[in-house]
Amino acid sequence: MNDSDPPRFVPDEPLPTYSYVPGQFPHPTRDPSGHSFNHAPVQPPPVDPERWDASRAYLLGCDLFNHGYYWEAHEVWEGLWHAWGRHGATADFLKGLIKLAAAGVKVREGRPRGVARHAARAVELFQQVHAEIGARQYLGLDVPRLIEIARDLRTHTIASEPTDAPVHIVFNFQLLPEKS
Repeated sequence: MNDSDPPRFVPDEPLPTYSYVPGQFPHPTRDPSGHSFNHAPVQPPPVDPERWDASRAYLLGCDLFNHGYYWEAHEVWEGLWHAWGRHGATADFLKGLIKLAAAGVKVREGRPRGVARHAARAVELFQQVHAEIGARQYLGLDVPRLIEIARDLRTHTIASEPTDAPVHIVFNFQLLPEKS
């Protein structure tokens, strides 16, 4: 890790060899050459909003996202979203993170409409959560800042230079949960 690399929250969990982008790399779980082929998915326990820092899956999703593994972060957070039953403030918050990760995949694909669509949905979800919880911070992240980030993604096209690099960080922000 060099000085410009994002911090790791779950450093003992190795990062994949590539960040999946449809059409550029083998599907991670379906293709025999995929980075997670034959790895049985593990259903994580729901993240406890009061003890989010104890959720390896939640923190791994942040690691993956911050290091440019958007599809993989999406998958991890989707497992948590399912664990929450896909309803309620925590599920909506996770869905907002899933939408940000999906926007990252769309940037890598060079699909600005997809970025805007996912970012717009993230704005809606984060606004709902903010209204429901009445607090600035949730699961260690600043909700108004997430709304601002998603709004910016929705209205400003992010151009990613085409790259065949196995991993490419496309956002100028990181998800760095911290205790309030």
